[in-house]
Amino acid sequence: MNAEIISVGTELLLGQVVNLDTAIVAQELSGLGINLLYSAVVGDNVDRLKHAVDTAISRSDLLIMTGGLGPTTDDLTKETTAACAGKKLVLHQPSLDRILNYFNEKKVSSNQEKQAWLPEGCTVFQNDNGTAPGCAFQAESGCTIIMLPGPPSELTPMLKNYVVPFLKKEQEYVIVSHNVHIYGRGEAPVAQMLDDLMDGENPTLAPYAKEGECYMRVTAKAHTPEEADAMCQPLIEEIKRRVGDFVYSVDVETLEELVVFLLKERGKKLACAESCTGGLLSKRITDVPGSSSVFDMGCVTYANQAKEDLLSVSRETLERFGAVSPETAREMAEGMVRRSGSDLGVGITGIAGPDGGTAQKPVGLIYIALSDGEHTWVTKRSPLGRTKSREWHRHCAASQALDMVRRYLTGLPVEAEY
Repeated sequence: MNAEIISVGTELLLGQVVNLDTAIVAQELSGLGINLLYSAVVGDNVDRLKHAVDTAISRSDLLIMTGGLGPTTDDLTKETTAACAGKKLVLHQPSLDRILNYFNEKKVSSNQEKQAWLPEGCTVFQNDNGTAPGCAFQAESGCTIIMLPGPPSELTPMLKNYVVPFLKKEQEYVIVSHNVHIYGRGEAPVAQMLDDLMDGENPTLAPYAKEGECYMRVTAKAHTPEEADAMCQPLIEEIKRRVGDFVYSVDVETLEELVVFLLKERGKKLACAESCTGGLLSKRITDVPGSSSVFDMGCVTYANQAKEDLLSVSRETLERFGAVSPETAREMAEGMVRRSGSDLGVGITGIAGPDGGTAQKPVGLIYIALSDGEHTWVTKRSPLGRTKSREWHRHCAASQALDMVRRYLTGLPVEAEY
């Protein structure tokens, strides 16, 4: 089955609202084994919308419309699409009853009632989080049309609870994907390492870049999820074999999620001392639900005096080697363990830029230390020879710290050659 998505709304075209709908719908279609061939955004204009819908139903088996189902005059999706499909609108009393109940009224205005007028003979998808129902019907061309509300908070539950089961009845195949996450090796070298594996048709392998890391998506199509998953596993294992311990997870989306899980599993606690990252590492860890059981504290010791007072970094170290040095990072991590009583302490110090660099210590030079109270390991991030943003340097430094913790907790060499 070939599909396309049309998202409706001038606010999307103007960039006033980010179009999340296409990504949400596309992910669900992929899981159903439906081929998404086209996606488009159309403003609140009848003629342009009619042209887009006519084109879509002439070439696709499935058209999913998002947005434009509300009560205002610029909500034109339903009327325009129904006309293109040769359908008239009729009042759907159960939907009107839900709208009345939503507003706790016995009667609503004509523009609110407008939402309950749906294409004749359609399958109705109730809106459990708003007023505009969705629906599915067939155009005269044979194309199945599904109309969904635009707000993601309404679209997502309607899609998962009603539309996906509706579409599953028609699907012969399912698609299963797994993401193999890699830190410490870039997209290009990893792709070169796995080049011959990317020629397969089922399962397939594709590289994707993330901020400072990458992942490989393994995808298979089969009659059941279990069959598709079994097809993916040998390829996943081969990726692990070739890339080695730079693979940090399969389907755990972030390093911080994995680190929190591993800390819980090992019964360990972590504390962070940060300079150039300004608390970003602590934030990323505490963004993970349940991190309070494994994260003790974080200190942003930007000034040298703060490093001395809070972490007991020696003045001699700071004067002799400077704040940005492996010696200072080491003492920050060790001081954090003593100060917090945690099992593990991280120390990060560096030059995030865009100013502050010198020939000896350029922007992007960052030292990261991990201490368990007995041993301390230090790694270095060096500039890559091209300009990177302050945000990029900070993010990558926090990621490298997380990866060092991940390596420690899984018994791998902590001081990897990043």
